[in-house]
Amino acid sequence: MGLPRFTRPKEEDGESSPNLYVANCGPAVGLSFDTIASVFSTYGEVKGVYEADETGTRVIISYSEESSAQEALNALDGHPCPDLNGRYLHIRYSVLQPHCQVNHLVPVSLVASELNIPGVYLLHDFVTAKEEEELLAAVDERPWKSLSKRRVQHYGYEFSYETRNVDTKRKLGELPSFVSSILERVSLFPDLDGAANMILDQLTVNEYPPGVGLSPHIDTHSAFEGSIFSLSLAGPCIMEFRKYSEGPSKPASSTSKNLENSDDSSSFLRRAIYLPPRSMLLLSGEARYAWQHYIPHHKVDMVKGSVIKRGPRRVSFTLRKVRTGPCHCAFPQYCDSQR
Repeated sequence: MGLPRFTRPKEEDGESSPNLYVANCGPAVGLSFDTIASVFSTYGEVKGVYEADETGTRVIISYSEESSAQEALNALDGHPCPDLNGRYLHIRYSVLQPHCQVNHLVPVSLVASELNIPGVYLLHDFVTAKEEEELLAAVDERPWKSLSKRRVQHYGYEFSYETRNVDTKRKLGELPSFVSSILERVSLFPDLDGAANMILDQLTVNEYPPGVGLSPHIDTHSAFEGSIFSLSLAGPCIMEFRKYSEGPSKPASSTSKNLENSDDSSSFLRRAIYLPPRSMLLLSGEARYAWQHYIPHHKVDMVKGSVIKRGPRRVSFTLRKVRTGPCHCAFPQYCDSQR
């Protein structure tokens, strides 16, 4: 699920609400969510501050009590607020839409150990800001292939989104020199079944515009070996994970928007982690073979009570080792080779 969604209250519901729609207020006008929360907490307990839309100039203030919202509206609507750079605020009541209740949100972990998923590792600041800039410049000098919602580049072997596999007989060449330092640094990860010593030979570069994510999937077992490395550049995102007890209802390598939008969480386990720019994620073992991973199609994400806006672009470098034979993993119910 995404962030909680708010709308104006219906006339039959009355005008009162614990939530306020506040215009001329937000990150785009130089006001942080912490500053906004601090000012509005003068009138009562603030449960959260959310972006009302994509402009960054309107927010939703959610109070624990309706009386607090009413007091804040009466005090601040149409008046300059000295503690918010003297801005004139325009405030109306707002209500939470029933189908987007906050308690449906998945708690987002900041470190991999909080996920309780064997085989997930995350290293922050895997590359420096300068290296990030150089990597982005390197791919921007090369041609992109446009998909329906994002752009990609393939190196080593081309990944087919139709078959969700690679043709091992059609090698594109060696990996580009601009990822040499990344390949050397992979040894910083724990050596899990030789993961750190694996000779990676396939690179997919994905560029995600704001609001574009990735549908739920497990990378095809027969296509790649047991460790997948993904470097996040330029912008942050949330990655979510799902594990179905009896295996997915569709082939494990398939993608499905129905899975992403489903609210029936009784049939699977669900986890989420925040991927900041310049971080490297490793999926190995159970995390790679048995858990679907995906990126929700959001423009903002909720992380530990804070709203984090995605950047104008996010670029990921996914490094893998192409498999030359069938997969013999310990998760046959998710494995295309063993089904």
